[in-house]
Amino acid sequence: MSIAPEVGRWRDWFPVPSESGDIGLHRWVMLEANRMAVTGALLTVVFGSFILLGMVWTFEMQTLLTETSTVETILNTFLGGMILLVSIVVSINSIVLSYDMSSVTIQEDRVEGATEFRRNLAELTEAGENPSDPTSFLTVMSRTIHDRADGLDDDVDGVEAELADEIRDYASSIEDTASQLGAVDNTNGAEFAVLWKGMEFQYGPQMERSRELRSTHGLTDTAKDQFESLIEAFEMFAVGKEYFKTLYYTQEVSRLSQTLLIITLPAILVNASTILAINAGILPNFWILGLPPLQTLVAAAFTISLAPYLVLTAYMLRISAVARLTSSAGIFTLN
Repeated sequence: MSIAPEVGRWRDWFPVPSESGDIGLHRWVMLEANRMAVTGALLTVVFGSFILLGMVWTFEMQTLLTETSTVETILNTFLGGMILLVSIVVSINSIVLSYDMSSVTIQEDRVEGATEFRRNLAELTEAGENPSDPTSFLTVMSRTIHDRADGLDDDVDGVEAELADEIRDYASSIEDTASQLGAVDNTNGAEFAVLWKGMEFQYGPQMERSRELRSTHGLTDTAKDQFESLIEAFEMFAVGKEYFKTLYYTQEVSRLSQTLLIITLPAILVNASTILAINAGILPNFWILGLPPLQTLVAAAFTISLAPYLVLTAYMLRISAVARLTSSAGIFTLN
């Protein structure tokens, strides 16, 4: 029995190898990792850097921290920055959620549009399928795109040999891409892994290529209709992908605001307590790795004070990565 699936379930929290054996650290940090895991890694790096710096320049750091008021100034700056950061992020969250607070007419149009799209999608589903989640949606759309591309092979009879070979090669490439898109059973570990798979599907160039081949002189009406049905499948996939992307943004920004509100209050309390302790000269009496108590206290206080900013960094890394991926997957792209 293979333990790969069991290990893969922890890919949200640790960059364990995927079933293909690839760790993909950059992809893990940007997309697949749980944001709390990324935040924890950043906090560890920050605290470890402070400790390492103190171990290398122990006496210099101790002199710097005891003979200047720089530490208190920095902690006070962190204190004001944390409050400002939470205010800004909560305001952004309010703007995002305001999309759902609209008039009855707008809500009616949204419901009618979603119902019409769901009705069109239902015509492609098989018994027992409910493409209301990314996994089911990708399964249905990959099968549809694959079948309609496969139908092109049967509609090139009577077409010029060179053009027929070109169409067959194009149809074969789409079939391979659609098969990879629909292989959702092999996707595990990350919470949004299936969603990333759909967002990375480059349908724009294939739509344009389909239109080019459809307008080629010498095609039969049947072949043109088959190309048109393939283009419609790409368009339906594009609509569904954009809808799931919108749901992701709403959920991610809401999680960011919630996490910041939870983390910032303890960070403010630790920050303020550290300022008071340094002013009063009340320091914990313990040594870590041979470092004086003041250095350890300041390292911990700085790390905790940076926690809200590191949470924001972890979430924005993924949000910006998704924005970059999806901006290059449409019909129009920037080089």
